[in-house]
Amino acid sequence: MTELYLDCSMGCAGDMLSAALYELFPEKDRIIEKLNSIEIPGVRYTAKRTDSCGITGTHMKVEFNDKEEHQGEYNCVELHKHHHYHHTGFKDICSLIDSLNIETNVKESAKTVYGFIAFAESCVHGKEMDNIHFHELGTMDAVADVVAVCYMMSLLKPEHITASTVRIGYGTVKCAHGIMSVPAPATTLLLLGIPVFTGDIECEMCTPTGAALVKYFVNEFGKMPAMTMSAVGYGMGSRKFDRPNCVRAILGTS
Repeated sequence: MTELYLDCSMGCAGDMLSAALYELFPEKDRIIEKLNSIEIPGVRYTAKRTDSCGITGTHMKVEFNDKEEHQGEYNCVELHKHHHYHHTGFKDICSLIDSLNIETNVKESAKTVYGFIAFAESCVHGKEMDNIHFHELGTMDAVADVVAVCYMMSLLKPEHITASTVRIGYGTVKCAHGIMSVPAPATTLLLLGIPVFTGDIECEMCTPTGAALVKYFVNEFGKMPAMTMSAVGYGMGSRKFDRPNCVRAILGTS
C-alpha cells in the first residue's frame, strides 16, 4: 500500500504543503509546467530552492500579475479591480475552479476543500455560505495553493495518508476583521477533531488553507507508519525561526 506521511510539527500552510509534495516528483519541471498551464487568471508558479537552518527544500512562489502574493495581501474587492473574475462567495470560487484547465477530479477536490473553508467562515460570521466574503482565503495565491495540492495528490495517489499532530502556534494574527487570537476562529473550527499543539513559537503556524487541506486529505493522525521510504520532500515557509520551517512529506510503501 502506498503511504504518505506529512510532518506538520512546524505547522501547515498551503504553499508549504504544495512545495513538499512537489519535491516528491522526480520530473519536477513537468509539474511546474502543468501547474502553469492550469490557467488560474494572472497566476504563475515558480519553485524556488531555498534553505532553512541548513536544510534545503523548496519554496513554492506564487505570483499574481507579476507580484508575489502573501495570505491577506488582497481582499476580494481588490481582486475585482485587478481582474474580471469577482471572487466574493463560495459559488464564485467554484465557478473559477470549474473554468480551469485541469481534470474533473482535481476540480471536485478543490471545491470540497473550499466548501470546508466556506462552512467554517459561515459558522463564525453567522451567514449563509454564499454570503461569505473570503478576504484572505479569497486571494489568488490561496486558490493556487489548493489547486496545486489537489493536483499533485491526484498524481501521487497515496492509498493512506498519515499526519503528525499539527503545531498551531499562539499569539495574535491580523485578519480582515481585526486582531484575532491564534488560531483564528475559522481555523479553529477547521481543526476540530484534529490533534494539535501550541508549541513554543509565538506565530500563526497553521493557516486556514493548510487546515482545510489537512482535514480533507489526511486519513489518520499519529506517528509515521512503518514503511519503506521512496521519496522525501521539504516544503519551506517564508518565516525564519531557530529551526527548519517546513512541512516534510515522506512517500513510501507499507
